[in-house]
Amino acid sequence: MKKSVLISTLAAAAFIPLAQAEVQVNRAMLGMFQPLPESAESPENPSNPAKVKLGRMLYYDTRLSKDRSVSCNTCHDLASYGDDGAPVSTGIGQQKGGRSAPTVYNAAIHIAQFWDGRAPHVEAQAIGPVLNPIEMGMPDETYVLRVLNSIPGYVELFKEAFPDEDTPLTYENVGKAIGAFERGLLTPAPWDAYLKGDDSALTDPQKEGLNLFINKGCVTCHQGAGVGGHMYQKLGLVKEWPTEDKGRAEVEGFEAMEGFFKVPSLRNITETAPYLHDGSIGTLEEMVKKMAEYQQGQILTDEETAKIIEFLGALRGEIDEEYIAKPELPEDGPDTPKPGKS
Repeated sequence: MKKSVLISTLAAAAFIPLAQAEVQVNRAMLGMFQPLPESAESPENPSNPAKVKLGRMLYYDTRLSKDRSVSCNTCHDLASYGDDGAPVSTGIGQQKGGRSAPTVYNAAIHIAQFWDGRAPHVEAQAIGPVLNPIEMGMPDETYVLRVLNSIPGYVELFKEAFPDEDTPLTYENVGKAIGAFERGLLTPAPWDAYLKGDDSALTDPQKEGLNLFINKGCVTCHQGAGVGGHMYQKLGLVKEWPTEDKGRAEVEGFEAMEGFFKVPSLRNITETAPYLHDGSIGTLEEMVKKMAEYQQGQILTDEETAKIIEFLGALRGEIDEEYIAKPELPEDGPDTPKPGKS
């Protein structure tokens, strides 16, 4: 090759940009996480198609509230990633609750239910709001059963869902049916594919955010299959958080855990603002920065915050639209109580 041609070739090559190296993540650091399980079934509440079908109906049925204005879906809207987008929820008579409604998606894999963990599983959680005077306002279990027994379609559906029971329509079985449906509300995400070995499931910016998420200590609380939801932690661990809510201390037997709350899962966190038990934080940017400061003593830059949020986007999962489709509900019977009547 002539010298002049060689020089020209080298000069041209100097202007060819080198491909950026792919962001690396030390997979040895990922042992604290697990992919979302394919199933969240409970041995104490074995599922069957009839039970799930019944639970789906009950989840959407406003007749489980005193004035027929509120269903489970009112505060945990399945079409909106399982919450209502409000700081605190609105119950019957436009009453405001005391805490923000957490998403019901993936909740079945959590350590317990509610912000203070007062219900051990989704079956127990499902029947709590029905009798709460602010939320759904039913006066007692007997009244709930009176309503359901007055609806012929439900009488048959309970028999199909609980075929081996002499008395299938019980208040406990209301919770079991709704719980069986909720256990199917899992949202697999790109994060799960990445944990299973697919390096391409996360973008380079998401991998950068993941590295920061680990190195800044977010994984102290947000780990496991839910990336949270598996432990309790004091809000304001290194810097006092201004709240009058006593958290888990309001549950009998846990009075010493004042200020502790169930650590929320970060799955779908980009879709479930506002944040915290009282819905007091409106944006994810503010939430990430404050958690770093108050829980880890870290002051994040805007760039670091943005990168962590890029990673959190990989936790946004897929909603099974067919599974959550609103069903046709059984019609009232002649003796079904009407709103405001008892």
